[in-house]
Amino acid sequence: MTMQQLMGMMQGLQEAMAASRVEQERIQADLAASQARNDELHRANEELRRGWRDVDKPEAASPTREFTTLFSQAILEATIPNTFTGPKVTFTGMEDPEAYLTAFHTQMMLVGCSDAVRCKLFMSTLTGMAMDWFISLPEGHITSFA
Repeated sequence: MTMQQLMGMMQGLQEAMAASRVEQERIQADLAASQARNDELHRANEELRRGWRDVDKPEAASPTREFTTLFSQAILEATIPNTFTGPKVTFTGMEDPEAYLTAFHTQMMLVGCSDAVRCKLFMSTLTGMAMDWFISLPEGHITSFA
């Protein structure tokens, strides 16, 4: 091997080493960025955990909420049979109200509920916006299912 070939080989090795150093520095920078992001996520996770612990702590007693009855006395006195498990439909206010009422009426018809029992069971199928609307009705407002 000639001196010129040897010098060319050494130059090639030096270039490869320089490229390797650049790649190693890039990997080190990526690792440092990953560690910083991991630390940031760890801090955020700890903040969330502290928040959950605070949620579990009992707060000062809130004022007792007054519940009014929307039903007439006759509806309040109606009893729901012990064997009845309740309707299998729910209404949040986002569904088709006609489809919901049809399903509710069908279930009530199949078990032969009275008008007063239907009124009571109707309330148990409401959630979300529908329940908000229902509880906003005036006291004693509901006297029949119609």
